[in-house]
Order: sequence, then structure tokens, then C-alpha cells
Amino acid sequence: MTGLAGTRTIRGQITTGELVPPIEARQRPVLAVIPARNEAATVTDIVARTLATGQCDVLVVDDASNDDTAALARAAGAAVISVPFSLGAWGATQTGMRYAQRNRYRTVVTLDADGQHHPEELPSLLAVLRRSGANLVIGTYAQRMSRARKIAGSYFRLLTRLDVRDFTSGLRAYDRRAVRALASREASLLDYQDMGVLMLLSKKGLLLQESPTTMSPRRAGASRVFASWLLVARYMLHTTVLCFAQLGVRARIVVRSPPAPEAAA
Repeated sequence: MTGLAGTRTIRGQITTGELVPPIEARQRPVLAVIPARNEAATVTDIVARTLATGQCDVLVVDDASNDDTAALARAAGAAVISVPFSLGAWGATQTGMRYAQRNRYRTVVTLDADGQHHPEELPSLLAVLRRSGANLVIGTYAQRMSRARKIAGSYFRLLTRLDVRDFTSGLRAYDRRAVRALASREASLLDYQDMGVLMLLSKKGLLLQESPTTMSPRRAGASRVFASWLLVARYMLHTTVLCFAQLGVRARIVVRSPPAPEAAA
């Protein structure tokens, strides 16, 4: 089975000129997609805890790391796709979406490899997805909002009329319709996975649900969006252009706000 165009299989890892095989002996219909770039310090723990939930298979998309992220993820039990050049967070996530679609997974969950997200929250997120009828469930942790996040959030809520508390959260659960939309060529044009994803799903009339969760500070490194005011300004400029490009499409997404989440442990 083919993965990325013009590639071939070597034990579950791909580089330029290789294909991605399906995960062997798959029994669960859920795939956890973990984009990772230089996350050797945390990826082993995140993969092991995700598998320990018993809810999903795990695919790590190694976004051109120059450390041991890929090898450590594979040793921990994940299937690994290694791309030859950095695709960014959304490009890596979409690679996982396309893998899931080709291998007939019905549901995709995404989480970061940096230790902020707790894999133990995945069963709860999936339960909300099943019982709510939503196409996308976002794990929301409002307490982590820095001043920069609050300013960006207020601005984009005003611009898009999407009442989302934690729009940058990478802890999400997607059903088959959402995965199909986000694996499409149309979604390849997205830059940032947060607002871009929400606006694309809005255009298609899909239902969004927020669910309270807990998160922890990053164990290493810093946010690639909110690490400095310069990065925040760049993010807001790029996303504003995306929003204006979509202004001709009336948002039809339904957003349900969660109750106030409990403090992180």
C-alpha cells in the first residue's frame, strides 16, 4: 500500500523515495497522530502512555527532526513516518490524516509530543466525540491562556464569529467526515492547523464540540507561535489573511462551550 507519492517501504519508516505500510495486526479503529520535531526528550513517554490507554494505534510523524525522535518513537511501539524536510505542525498532522484515511481508520486523535497533553485524556475525548454527534472535539484548557493567547483569541473570535476558547489546542478528536475533509488537497493550503482547520470545517458545515481537559507546561522547548511577540504578530498576520480569504463563506459550525475545566494536576 502506498503512502506518500514516489516512496517505498522500509520497516514502517519513510524517507525520500519510500512508502508507508499499514500498522500490522490493527484491531482498534482509532489512530493517534503525533506530529513531532526534535522531541526526543518526551516522545518515548508520550507514545507509551498513548498505547497504554488501549484506545488506539499510534503514528508519529517525524517532521525532519535532527535528533533521535524517530528511533525512540519506533522503539516505544509507534509506527513512524519520517519526512525529508519540515512540513510544519499542520503538514505533519495532515500526513497522519492521509495515512489514517488510506488505512480505513474511522477516527483520528491528535496530540503533541512535547508533554503538554495527557494521553490519559484520550478516552474521555473519544467518549465525547461518540455521544455528542460532533465531527470534531477539542480538548480545552482555558487556564493555560497567556496574555498573547488571550489577545489572539479575542481577535479571531471577533473576526470569525467562532466562539472557541482554546483554538490552538492540538489535543483533538476527529470523526471520519472531518478526517476526509482535512486529508483533502484543499486542506493542504492551510498554514496553521488551528484556525485554518476550524474555518475549513465551518465551510463544510461540520459540528464542533469543546471538552474540558488538563494540560501541563512543555517539558522542553517553547511554543513556535507564542514564544515571542514577533511570532505572535506573524501568526496573527498569516491567519488574518486566511480569515479574509474565507469571509465570503458564512460560518455554519456549531460550537458548544464546555464548563470551566479543573486545574491541571
